[in-house]
Amino acid sequence: MVILGGGESGVGAALLAKQQGFDVFLSDAGLLKENYKRELQHLQIDFEEGKHTEKNILNADEVMKSPGIPENNEMVKKIRDKNIPIISEIELAYRYKGNSKIIGITGSNGKTTTTAMAYHICKHGGLDCALVGNIGYSFARQVAENPQPWYVAEISSFQLDDVKEFKADVAILTNITEDHLDRYDYQFENYIHSKFKIVSNQTNQDYFIYCDDDPVTKKYVYQYSHHTNPLPITMLHETNKGGFIRNGQMTLVTGSEKMQMSIYDFALKGIHNQYNTMAASLAGLTIGIRKEKIREAIQSFESLEHRMEYVATVRGVEFINDSKATNVNSVWYALESMTKPTILILGGIDKGNDYSLIRDLVKEKVKAIVCMGLDNRKIHEAFQHDVPLMVNTASAQEAVNAAFHFATKGDVVLLSPACASFDLFKNYEDRGNQFKEVVKDL
Repeated sequence: MVILGGGESGVGAALLAKQQGFDVFLSDAGLLKENYKRELQHLQIDFEEGKHTEKNILNADEVMKSPGIPENNEMVKKIRDKNIPIISEIELAYRYKGNSKIIGITGSNGKTTTTAMAYHICKHGGLDCALVGNIGYSFARQVAENPQPWYVAEISSFQLDDVKEFKADVAILTNITEDHLDRYDYQFENYIHSKFKIVSNQTNQDYFIYCDDDPVTKKYVYQYSHHTNPLPITMLHETNKGGFIRNGQMTLVTGSEKMQMSIYDFALKGIHNQYNTMAASLAGLTIGIRKEKIREAIQSFESLEHRMEYVATVRGVEFINDSKATNVNSVWYALESMTKPTILILGGIDKGNDYSLIRDLVKEKVKAIVCMGLDNRKIHEAFQHDVPLMVNTASAQEAVNAAFHFATKGDVVLLSPACASFDLFKNYEDRGNQFKEVVKDL
């Protein structure tokens, strides 16, 4: 088996494949982190870095492609031309998980929060489970090193692209908005199809939790979810199966079970987090977690780093790190929850963003925009008539200083970039951490 890519997914897959008796070769066009190299050497797994050796790769019976590698990669095209099967890391993990069960969460926004909350509910409810996928360890590594009866997995569209048999016992689709279109030939339909793969192998023994208020999901749901038990969540009407919020009260119904709770007891605030809480709670209810345990877990859940994370208040100015907001829809949710005048830090690598989605909220709530990226033209074009103050910066230090300069007591500085971070930073965590460091030095 050839493993393409040597990050957490690739190395986790290599460990599991080796454990299962495969002859494994890992290849990465870039350089491997030292800890991953040591691991591979310790287990005597063949690998190369800084190149792809064709004769080794195109000799494979099967290739596990890491989610970060796009379809238009030259090596991937050659593998496809030779009809060598390509699978994803979650597909490999699924093969060897035994009788374990999976709660799988995908969606354009809210999936990390929903995954973390579902895991918190399961742990608090006494379930032996592991947090895997895009958050925590790779699924394959967990299966290889420390298998559990339950896995709570955050799953990206890239990971779903190459699944064959993978099936979640409980699938959650938070929403679908335009994101990563650069990976899907700028065809929104391709991205939608990818997201709905989360239900493609489900049966009538499984559950599918989805947002009935999300127009894209609602339009396509009946096309894709023929074989599963659908559980919609909504705030627009009451439903006799699924979850709804009416007059400040959440009601969950899974058939035989019913649970109610006041939204004012939720640890996480904001409308988007009410959807996330409904989805995670419903997942807990479907697998038999006791209602009082779900209630306690919802009340004790703490928000995630880089997702609407309060950093500090400096001379009356509040700083919030929402570096994980890598698309426009995430910024919409962030701005929607703002109650004070806001200085918004935007920018990075644009993935085909449509800024008109947030124009009304920007007009209503934003007094200045600080652009933080190498190419800010699109942001200027989008908001030049809506915001009196706009400035370009090329580092976290410059951005924070400019935002602080524009702010007065009672304002909020919100880092919610709407873009990928790779022009100036290693990843969104690096961007968020640098932002926090600079704020703490003010």
